[in-house]
Amino acid sequence: MTEGDVLRLATEISRAVEREGGRALAVGGWVRDRILLPGEARKDIDLEVFRIPPDRLIEILHPFGRVDLVGRAFGVVKIGPVDVSIPRRETKIGSGHKGFLVESDPSLPFEEAARRRDLTINAMAEDLLSGEILDPHGGRRDIERRLLRAVDRDHFGEDPLRGLRVCRFAARFLFEVEKETADLCRTLDLFELAEERLFEEFRAMLLKPRHPSVAFQIMRVLDLTRFFPELETMFDCRQEYEWHPEGDVWVHTLHVLDAAASLKTGDPREDLVLMFAALCHDLGKPLTTNDEDGKLRSPNHEPLGEAPTRSFLARLTRDRDLVEDVVALVVHHLRPHSLFKGGAGPSAVRRLATKVPIERLVRHARADHYGRTTPDAIARVFPAGDWLLATAKELDVAESGPRPILMGRHLLERGWTPGPAMGEILGRAFEAQLDGEFTDLDGALRWLDTHG
Repeated sequence: MTEGDVLRLATEISRAVEREGGRALAVGGWVRDRILLPGEARKDIDLEVFRIPPDRLIEILHPFGRVDLVGRAFGVVKIGPVDVSIPRRETKIGSGHKGFLVESDPSLPFEEAARRRDLTINAMAEDLLSGEILDPHGGRRDIERRLLRAVDRDHFGEDPLRGLRVCRFAARFLFEVEKETADLCRTLDLFELAEERLFEEFRAMLLKPRHPSVAFQIMRVLDLTRFFPELETMFDCRQEYEWHPEGDVWVHTLHVLDAAASLKTGDPREDLVLMFAALCHDLGKPLTTNDEDGKLRSPNHEPLGEAPTRSFLARLTRDRDLVEDVVALVVHHLRPHSLFKGGAGPSAVRRLATKVPIERLVRHARADHYGRTTPDAIARVFPAGDWLLATAKELDVAESGPRPILMGRHLLERGWTPGPAMGEILGRAFEAQLDGEFTDLDGALRWLDTHG
């Protein structure tokens, strides 16, 4: 649905609520972005409904489509792109985001309902029928001051995820964090948070800001990186000035994050792999960096970066495919340079393509290369990546690795018996294919006649 469609649906719901004696207010990001980002498309909207009991609200919503009750325990239902909720009181009774006693209260005034929100810029409301903006906690003023400020200091820390949200909003809007709010963030315990909540916030920090580096630098300033020791190992890990005049491994990683953000494809999954790899690609350097003859070197940091990458990602997700895709980039991120420098031939490119998609690897390696302040990086010149991508396209392995031409069924058709010998010859055939000894089935069968 377009922004216009979403707004029309929310307005119709607001009219239906008004006819029943209630009041619906658009809240949160919809209002914030209207003021802060005029002209930027908004795709979904949150409505908070006052003076209507929960069961009656669901009856009112039914004519507008399927009512999704996924958040009913928290007083939230969904109609397409519109989230509809009833004001609620929340009392912290345990750890984590589920450790709340939640009580819906349709009679709660908006000023009081807004106190449970994290930041003042997210605590405004708009009456879609009258156009009135409600701003009881000074959100518009903080937008003008470009400041992130907690709505209620007594309740801010009840959800530790708010610390990461502050980092994300600081990066997305390039706002400063109010001192008292920053101090509150430093007291938060992210260990309370479930992995799926951490993952979604990291996803947002990596994908939404134009300069994701700001989010991670603010994480460091707010001392929230202490919950991710793999990241903290990059602090003050020195690099050879000739190759990395920008600074230590952490500073370089921040540059790479921003370079990667500029190379996103628009495919959310592909971009998330790219961004996580940008964050993790040099986690092996703190384990390997040493001074050799007056030069700082990090031998084998790419493969040794696998373990800390897995450790870090295990804190965030159980998505094995995502983890494997990120690890592959970490382990092979210098291969474009080494193959180019070594004058590698087609067989080496084909073999690399069996381990990682070449287009994805080149995109990542390009971000790594651009994330420096050397003259070639500043000029956005990356001949190794250009060569590898061109070669892979010529070999038709840029998007995915080569698949074996000679298959088990071909051997069975020739009277082979399943067993170890059959597996061995298929393995040898694939190696020969990667070496360019044949390129089609006829050639594969001729090779089999000679080597089988």
